Amino acid sequence: MSTHAPVNTVGHEDAHEAHHGHSHGHEASHGSFKSYMTGFVLSVILTAIPFWLVMGEVFENKAVTAGLVMLFAVVQIVVHMIYFLHMNTKSEGGWTMMALIFTLVLIVIALSGSLWVMHHLNTNMMTMTPDMMRNVP
Repeated sequence: MSTHAPVNTVGHEDAHEAHHGHSHGHEASHGSFKSYMTGFVLSVILTAIPFWLVMGEVFENKAVTAGLVMLFAVVQIVVHMIYFLHMNTKSEGGWTMMALIFTLVLIVIALSGSLWVMHHLNTNMMTMTPDMMRNVP
């Protein structure tokens, strides 16, 4: 026989949620069938168009094709985040969006720094002309 009073866990969660402004995702909203199908159709379209651009050789300039493929990739990332990961500014009190922004900032810093270092290494250390490179034994 227990002499302890029952623990009121519901009141604790309500107080925690009221204090912190979020509920740890226990009542996370999941998408409807319609939203999943919308995301799926958009993903298929955003995959088919770049495939057609590359395979159909629509543009003579490969840089234009590569730029458009990358643009479609970015749009598809956003579609996946909205329709499949259910990310928006309201989920988890805005913390998921803040984490995404922080991650993107870190990726931009890492990529731009890496490209900068590689460019300067190439410029400063590769002083040979293409003709000189061909004649190297």
